[in-house]
Amino acid sequence: MVSADDVTEALRDVIDPELGLDFVELGLIYDVEVDGGSVNVTFTLTSPGCPIGPQVSEQIQEFVGELGGVEEVIPTMVFSPPWTPERMSEDAKFALGF
Repeated sequence: MVSADDVTEALRDVIDPELGLDFVELGLIYDVEVDGGSVNVTFTLTSPGCPIGPQVSEQIQEFVGELGGVEEVIPTMVFSPPWTPERMSEDAKFALGF
């Protein structure tokens, strides 16, 4: 069975096209739940007006769906709580000058 850590590692391939950093480092992945072969990924965007939501959902389904044992990937986009730069990793903050 796939683990939440396996899923999180696969999510490192989901890249924000404007910032050039992955969604994990940016703190945009809020939650990963694995229930057998079903994986739920809760994520957000840097702003509600960001147009890449559908593209991100597709990438999450693609990259997580490639993991062994994954039968279903359910990406859910939320805006509560709102994303802030404080959610970023120290490496992301450094790369973006925070």
